[in-house]
Amino acid sequence: MGILFQGGTIITATETVQADLLVEGETIALIGQNLNSEGHETVDCTGKYLMPGGIDVHTHLDLPFGATSSNDDFDIGHMAAAFGGTTTHIDFATQRHGETLAQGLEKWWRKSEGIAQIDYSFHMQMTDPRDDVLDEIPSLLDEGITTLKLFLAYKTMYQISDGEFFRVMQRAAEHGMMVMVHAENGDIEDILRPTLIAQGKTEPYWHAHSRPPEIEGEATNRAIMMAALSGCPLYVVHMTCQQSVEALRRGRTQGYPVMGETCTQYFFLTAEHLGLPDFEGAKYVCSPPLRTEDDQETLWQAIQDGTLQVVSTDHCDFWFEGGRGPWQAWAQSHPKGDWAAYERQNPNYRRPGKELGRHRFDKIPNGLPGIEDRMLVMWEAGVNGKRISPMKFVELHCTNPAKIFGMYPRKGTLMPGADADILVWDPEAEHVRSAATHHMRCDYNVYEGMRCRGKPVQVYLRGRKIVDGDRWLGENGYGQFIKRQPNAPIL
Repeated sequence: MGILFQGGTIITATETVQADLLVEGETIALIGQNLNSEGHETVDCTGKYLMPGGIDVHTHLDLPFGATSSNDDFDIGHMAAAFGGTTTHIDFATQRHGETLAQGLEKWWRKSEGIAQIDYSFHMQMTDPRDDVLDEIPSLLDEGITTLKLFLAYKTMYQISDGEFFRVMQRAAEHGMMVMVHAENGDIEDILRPTLIAQGKTEPYWHAHSRPPEIEGEATNRAIMMAALSGCPLYVVHMTCQQSVEALRRGRTQGYPVMGETCTQYFFLTAEHLGLPDFEGAKYVCSPPLRTEDDQETLWQAIQDGTLQVVSTDHCDFWFEGGRGPWQAWAQSHPKGDWAAYERQNPNYRRPGKELGRHRFDKIPNGLPGIEDRMLVMWEAGVNGKRISPMKFVELHCTNPAKIFGMYPRKGTLMPGADADILVWDPEAEHVRSAATHHMRCDYNVYEGMRCRGKPVQVYLRGRKIVDGDRWLGENGYGQFIKRQPNAPIL
């Protein structure tokens, strides 16, 4: 017995067609007109769209950050993602200084195994590319990990030198792997930030001034030149501004193996949000910072013309009003403890959050909630707003992520043999984005009050229904780790 989706309009990155779709087991078995329903469970999709499950390739679940960690984990974060239409994501396993890659990866296995509710994979985030660590790189392919993330920013925490960056790219290129880069000039930021603080400019508003668009554009161009020299595919994460987009467009025109993403928040929010009174601006502190309305138009043009290939989230949420309860004593006695478990057992407790930077913007945990909102707000502004077509929407949020990150055609499309990750999308369903109704473990929503039309009313992961209206049907441990393939295409 299978599941037959009848009467819907199937939307992929290349076509829109009214057809039935049959799922048998965990995969799509058949697509066609007027399929025989005998012996199958049927789902009436009249007036609905059928789209592949979304793929968010840039998330930070349960990420340690200074004296705290990001709120959403592989439990609640996965449920929130699914309610927003995302059925697969890629998180960042982090190697700290002095660790091997295997030690960094092991921590993320512990965070996810037996807990995951949707499918997932990992990028390897490298911060200490010693010779012995470079020798480990090929072993990641055995784990199904094909991407390495490097930083040209966060000088005292993650940043590596240009020489180290280039050596990693050379090694990655030998094995068909791709390098991802956080492109901001950390040396310049390390001068601008303390200068502002010394001048008494400590409010959240000044965060954007400590990381201006020029340092993003410069670092993006530098990384692109190293991709050209090394022949290593490069993927620039969370691009925000005209300077970086122009550098990417130039590189692609020259035929260099470079691609890029932007994130949902950069289409909707600006640096003006950082200046909100009563510390409200702290809610919007992320890096790279929010930019201008002109930069938003640059990003819309870049996804329309293919300069940017993916829209992701960089989801990394923290409490706005955190630090409730005896967290300091608990943290001292449980230095590697499970914050989420403690919060569930102690409802009046909250781990530290944005308030850590109340007196200095550089102490505010960087990151925004968004894993649940991505497809909902982009459909409203992009498709309903006539900026992109439904097919382009699927391309940016589902198909391109699967192709670039070695999961296609298992993920990212609706075709026989693909995983049955299916969204039954109601284009007329109206809803309002709000912290009062979202599923993320966060006490604010950066799109608060935004009215949207269109949402998934049913979500299937490998043939199993995990969202039905407002009901959660998922299960811890059902999410699978997806091993990815190297030598993915440059789109």
